[in-house]
Amino acid sequence: MAQDTTYDAVIIGAGHNGLTAALLLQRAGLRTVCLEAKRYAGGMASTVELFDGYKFEIAGSVQLPTSMIVSKELGLDTLPQVELEVMSVSIIEEGIEPLIYYTDLGDAAVHMEEKHGIEVMIGMAEMMGWSAAPTRALGRFEAGTLPKSLDEMYACASNDAERASITEMLFGSATDVLDRYLPDKKKHAALRGMLAFLAVNSTYRGPSSPGSAAGLAFGMAVPDENTVLTKKLKGGIGVLTQHLADQYAEVGGELRLDSSVSEIVVVDGDVAGVVLDGGERIETFTVVSAVAPDLTLNSLVTDGAVEAGLSTRLAGIDHRGSYVQMHFALDGVPEFVAPYEFLNDPKMQSAIGLFATPEELQRQFEDSKRGIVPATPALAFQIPSASDPDLAPPGKAAASAFALWFPVEEDPSEYARLKAEMGQAVIDRITTFAPNFESLILKHTTFTPKHMGTMFGAPGGDYCHGLIHPDLLGPYRPGPAGYVDQPHNIAGLYLGSAGCYGGPGITFIPGYNAAQAVLAER
Repeated sequence: MAQDTTYDAVIIGAGHNGLTAALLLQRAGLRTVCLEAKRYAGGMASTVELFDGYKFEIAGSVQLPTSMIVSKELGLDTLPQVELEVMSVSIIEEGIEPLIYYTDLGDAAVHMEEKHGIEVMIGMAEMMGWSAAPTRALGRFEAGTLPKSLDEMYACASNDAERASITEMLFGSATDVLDRYLPDKKKHAALRGMLAFLAVNSTYRGPSSPGSAAGLAFGMAVPDENTVLTKKLKGGIGVLTQHLADQYAEVGGELRLDSSVSEIVVVDGDVAGVVLDGGERIETFTVVSAVAPDLTLNSLVTDGAVEAGLSTRLAGIDHRGSYVQMHFALDGVPEFVAPYEFLNDPKMQSAIGLFATPEELQRQFEDSKRGIVPATPALAFQIPSASDPDLAPPGKAAASAFALWFPVEEDPSEYARLKAEMGQAVIDRITTFAPNFESLILKHTTFTPKHMGTMFGAPGGDYCHGLIHPDLLGPYRPGPAGYVDQPHNIAGLYLGSAGCYGGPGITFIPGYNAAQAVLAER
């Protein structure tokens, strides 16, 4: 019997956003198929056994705050968690007091006051206040809403100070904000370094670059009473996407791996189906694309279906990811030496930030644009097997590092050399704090933006599908039907990737919004 290849809806991409859309549509009674180009589901929210017995969160590692509505609909509160006493440790250099961010807010406050002073607590509280109006304006955790216009963003402010914070979010720099609320460059160094890294790790801007305050506001977005807080999942972030895939299968959804889409067929402005790389055509009038909006509209839809002005606008999206992601199979746990021996406590190893001052981070960014690899890269290091032992063989350890800045604009012929140089710089930086680290490495891999782009279809290796720049947020980030001021006008096509409103991070919001848009129109 010939296979029935007609579906009510086709979802392209089985990352967390694609699986979210597929599950919600199938559960609502639509006959759906979710197509994934790779051999496994999960996308960047996957736990992968890169080396025998060693499992790694290949890209995303923490479920970010998300809407309580979305969490309940997806059953996220049922997933097993790793109970962390310490969320992160931030370090700059010897002589600078590390910042320990305890999970318990009371413990965090006591540490901050005792080790860093009451003025640091006050400054941090004032920064949280500064971020409140931008959080509402960006709508990062809002489910089922459309991007706000600039006027609507400013309407989220209740006074002049909040309007000023929205303006600074759009046009100012992260360093400007840090200098105002945390001005002591030595006493506040660890917190300044952590927040500067937070501000720019999803951008192609240094912390002193105009517009970098947008990344700071996005990263500091304050959840409200309708939001579920961050979780670390036992078994790695892939447990999350497997949970979605299992629910999808239970309600009759069809997940097809190794199924790369070559064309979204559009006839007279309407979706008519999709074509796979092997030539198979699947008929449908509804497609949800969980790949990047520009890749969807400029590469996948039938030629000529997208208006030229929109294609030009999409082609201008900045995808310059400037990082390396490294994973290490270790023959034991690194031993940290004085004055950092406190890091030998497993509870301290969930996330160790080896950061730089905002000023140094800016210098390294500017150097990277000239092809210079930072000698001491700012990086986020973690040993997840310390709190989740099943991620590594007995007596061994699995570790990962995410580091800035990789010179992505250099001549491609220099790529291999720069990759090796940056990878060694990361190893050297970690070894400065744990001298036996390099000797423990049994195997390791270094993923550059080019590798991440190839593996996950993220243009330029940009896991945001559009960096966190002010010109790519708010009304300048598409919703399910495209930009609010320039929809794509293709009936039956819905956008639901990290490049959409709600933005990147494992929040499920773009996929949820796309599914709700489909159901509303049906």
